[in-house]
Amino acid sequence: MKPVEISSELAEIVGKGPMPRTEITKKLWDYIKKHKLQDTKNKRNINPDAKLAKVLGAQTIDMFKMTSKLSKHIIEPELARR
Repeated sequence: MKPVEISSELAEIVGKGPMPRTEITKKLWDYIKKHKLQDTKNKRNINPDAKLAKVLGAQTIDMFKMTSKLSKHIIEPELARR
């Protein structure tokens, strides 16, 4: 996977870019697990803290819908040059 640029909000969670999407996802899950943001009753749901809310929104979110919210914070290198 080629590296992509990331927003400053996402960089607060996963570190500075550019980095491949796979690495972004891995680091995001590391953050979620470290801060125990996965719902204890329904592991498919994520309960964002203040930092994660800047990326995913403040409401509980299904992990399968997380990628669509995440994509708004990923900038393809071709688009960054325009």
